[in-house]
Amino acid sequence: MPTKPQNKPDKKNLIKKVVLAYSGGLDTSVILKWLQDEYQCEVVTFTADIGQGEEVDPVRSKAEALGIKEIYIENLEEEFVRDYVFPMFRANAVYEGEYLLGTSIARPLIAKRMVEIANATGADAISHGATGKGNDQIRFELGAYALKPGVHVIAPWREWDLLSREKLMAYAEQHGIEVDFNKGKKSPYSMDANLLHISYEGGILEDPWAEAEEEMWRWTVSPENAPDKASYIELTYLRGDIVAIDGKEKTPAQVLTELNRLGGENGIGRLDIVENRYIGMKSRGCYETPGGTIMLRAHRAMESLTLDREVAHLKDELMPRYAKLIYNGYWWSAEREMLQQMIDASQQFVNGVVRVKLYKGNVDVVGRKSDDSLFDENIATFEDDGGAYDHKDADGFIKLNALRLRMQAHRRA
Repeated sequence: MPTKPQNKPDKKNLIKKVVLAYSGGLDTSVILKWLQDEYQCEVVTFTADIGQGEEVDPVRSKAEALGIKEIYIENLEEEFVRDYVFPMFRANAVYEGEYLLGTSIARPLIAKRMVEIANATGADAISHGATGKGNDQIRFELGAYALKPGVHVIAPWREWDLLSREKLMAYAEQHGIEVDFNKGKKSPYSMDANLLHISYEGGILEDPWAEAEEEMWRWTVSPENAPDKASYIELTYLRGDIVAIDGKEKTPAQVLTELNRLGGENGIGRLDIVENRYIGMKSRGCYETPGGTIMLRAHRAMESLTLDREVAHLKDELMPRYAKLIYNGYWWSAEREMLQQMIDASQQFVNGVVRVKLYKGNVDVVGRKSDDSLFDENIATFEDDGGAYDHKDADGFIKLNALRLRMQAHRRA
């Protein structure tokens, strides 16, 4: 006799407390109230300052106005650059040949802190404001499940019917939620910023033929308006990371902040691409990554002097896989961690100084030196090398490598 199907407990009845990634903007302010009403649960807010360039302190009063007792506001800039951005740049990671992964690399840190706060406060769930069309929902949730397998995830954009800005505004007005949507002129773009980059989507950018408006860009001057005189900087590397600029030691966050300033002044780091989202659609986005653009070029220059050829080539072969893991949200996966160990091991001798010229949107490497250099001037010279290299050795090398080509030629004859 068949047994009756067991009714699964309502997820809403299981959740007593939730940690919300809270920015204080329209979306997350509505989400906060919606969680209180729909789930009848206690909400803990978490706001991460990772260099987005906006004041984060006002979110405390906004959260308090909605009755929130546990409010976390944390400056994570140093951790972000030291433990996420720098390791990624040791790999020279670029997604689809262009994108420097500015949004992608911030999500694992935010997911980690949400889980840690959930553990500290006894929360059953986490919640975020990422939409059902984007990559961020995947990144947040894969990170959360990797670090806390039994956690519940509430993604309002996949549950509610408030699927337009007008509906969100009406909900906010109905419930007396203080948001800033009536103050000043709102940007027509959806933007995300941190210490590595700022991104722009939506508005006229939804037409891939339309050129981005000059007024959109916030961090960089246009290359046409950049200074007519080039800027030169020297970057000191230790085990693959920049530790000083022009001989002055700096923390990771200070390094990126200074490179952003220098790159922005010289019109460096603008990008306009159509990318393939993990969710399955194509998306057009614009990015400003001035400091990261400089870092990538300089790091490759340092490696060119200090890495063995086959190690460098192996890194280049694995880099697209590594970049895709980050883009798709697998920072906390076993395979990314395995690749990271290999990448970090390769950086033992990536030490020295790179001199870079910044001029009207261009980053030119004009000098590099290292005590761990594999460059031997005595061998590489076009002048008399004093017997350091025997040219006759090339004869056998070429003939051995040509053997299979000659065999193929005989077969075709």
